Amino acid sequence: MSARELFREVAGHEPAGVWSAPGRANLIGEHTDYNDGFVLPFAIDRRTTAAVGLRSDGMVRVASAFSPGDTVEVPLAELAADAAAVSSGVAGWARYPLGVIWALGRDRAVPTGGVDVALDSDVPVGAGLSSSAAIECAVAVALDELWELGLDRVRLARVGQLAENDFVGAPTGILDQSASLLARADHAVFLDCRTAESELIPLALAAEGLSILVVDTRVSHDHGTGGYRERREACERGAAAMGVPALRDLGLDDLERARELLDDVTFRRVRHVVTEDARVLDTVAALRANGPRAIGSLLDASHVSMRDDFEISVPELDTAVDAARDAGALGARMTGGGFGGSAIALVETSALADVEAAVRAAFDARGFGVPDTFAVRPSDGARREE
Repeated sequence: MSARELFREVAGHEPAGVWSAPGRANLIGEHTDYNDGFVLPFAIDRRTTAAVGLRSDGMVRVASAFSPGDTVEVPLAELAADAAAVSSGVAGWARYPLGVIWALGRDRAVPTGGVDVALDSDVPVGAGLSSSAAIECAVAVALDELWELGLDRVRLARVGQLAENDFVGAPTGILDQSASLLARADHAVFLDCRTAESELIPLALAAEGLSILVVDTRVSHDHGTGGYRERREACERGAAAMGVPALRDLGLDDLERARELLDDVTFRRVRHVVTEDARVLDTVAALRANGPRAIGSLLDASHVSMRDDFEISVPELDTAVDAARDAGALGARMTGGGFGGSAIALVETSALADVEAAVRAAFDARGFGVPDTFAVRPSDGARREE
């Protein structure tokens, strides 16, 4: 059922409009965003659609085609007054649209009449492709227009991050929302997470005969749980011990001193972030100078760092990466926060079927469940659809 059809079923009338926002894959730059570092995501051609209409009775109602029959209604005033109670009392998916509505109200005065939101999505949930940010950004651009708030895309990304951090309780950075809001087709978004300055970097994949293959391991993850939070806390400890505001402020030359000052685990967490920032900058330089065929080794090195230093990979992700590379991928890495989710591989378009088959065979040989494999195209960011 489409978002528009669901809206009609729930609200009994047509929505004011329909908006959409994409999921994202991170080409490189993992766990650098909350360390004030650099990231290089792109939007994928999988989107969440939000049909939205205004109300006059002070109520907020959200419904989802991916959780039929689970409509949530809450007074807007209650959402504003006791966000913690509302968040703890609703289903996981509903926290994201409600969180955006709450965060917009924290940012500035919003109309008190209320709103209806109906959602549909083909962004895989729990796959590390930012299905949550796709919801947040679709709702954010819709309400920015309907409520005439006049917020720019950078501010809307901060709104989405606030919703995720303080309403949902996931300590994520600004990468996901920025990719979903700022992206353009056939480009990656080079984002400085400290300044929020961004630049679109041409990828030229189709022109080079290349595709990006996503391997969704179907091992679900949740950024609100302990592993992600522990990594962030380790990064904060490392920065404090090194006497810098954030790990962004360290360079490769600082790693020897870090090894002397830090315990082994904290050092390896720090080393991942510092080297990953450097890999992002090197990837941007390689794309500018030589195009996408020059970045494979950087993708490979990123995965090794996440596997060994940050310890956020799982056997299914390692199997996907190794099988893709063995089948001829130019480079491959896990993408997203880790502990499950997806890997991406840079592949000759003509070899896509062979690489997919190799990955599936490797999963079967290891006794893993069947992965979902599909190619993605770097796509446009959030927009009004109708």
